[in-house]
Amino acid sequence: MGPTRSNGRKRLVSDINVTPLVDVMLVLLIIFMVTAPMMTQGLNVDLPETTAKSLRQEEEPIVVTVDKEGEISIKSVPLVRSVFLKELQKNYAANKEQPIYLKADKNVPYGHVVQVMADIKEIGFDKIGMITKPPEKE
Repeated sequence: MGPTRSNGRKRLVSDINVTPLVDVMLVLLIIFMVTAPMMTQGLNVDLPETTAKSLRQEEEPIVVTVDKEGEISIKSVPLVRSVFLKELQKNYAANKEQPIYLKADKNVPYGHVVQVMADIKEIGFDKIGMITKPPEKE
């Protein structure tokens, strides 16, 4: 029983038995394989309102406004979409590092706001921010 030396005496076995370790690792692998697909599904979550500190500006940002009728304006000058695109390209394309803030009415359809943002990105502006109203305190 057990390993013996050449002189017939038993020697101590100092090998680590890794079978239980492999068993535990296989069980954990199976658990993660089963639960991982469940974690990619979305959940309906009502996000809380938060307040944020205003950002400091070195230069005057461009403010693009979308009112509740869906009309677009730059610096309070109403424009149709084609004129809006030309105005951005003509007057502001020289400084594409200049920030643009989008101020949209909450009743404007989401698709319209995303289209305006896509138009701004297409021209080449990378710094797009959203102007929001902080939540009212009760």
